[in-house]
Amino acid sequence: MSAVESRLAELGLTLPAVVPPLAAYQPAVQSGVYVYTSGQLPMVDGKLPVTGKVGAEVTPEEAKQLARTCALNALAAVKSVAGDLDRVARVVKVVGFVASAPDFTGQPAVINGASELLGEVLGAKGVHARSAVGVAVLPLDAPVEIEVQVELTEA
Repeated sequence: MSAVESRLAELGLTLPAVVPPLAAYQPAVQSGVYVYTSGQLPMVDGKLPVTGKVGAEVTPEEAKQLARTCALNALAAVKSVAGDLDRVARVVKVVGFVASAPDFTGQPAVINGASELLGEVLGAKGVHARSAVGVAVLPLDAPVEIEVQVELTEA
């Protein structure tokens, strides 16, 4: 078991299977020393546990937990192309999308769920640049979607 996966186990987390694509794309691709994930929804066992807009049907606290799930799914996608999460030199960038009720402005706090998970799992390597964007709707009416870019060490 890799050190990163050992850390996940210490946190009571398990790396899920890679979420299959919903359309014509790959969950993650590697270009040089970088891995770019496609948008990761908070899928659990092939389903969204919650749907709707944050600030309406979904509370900010629920959405923050869903963002953690998105980040865990992103790590699974990274591993699928890197082979080993111990190769992650650093998380470079996270982009988070929050399906928001018209008056909801707490997108950064929601996406903190993903950022905090990456920090808990990867330590200093999980510190990253980030954008948190409110949108009208996401695929499958998901409340949150996350993209991650990581830099790898050489194989």
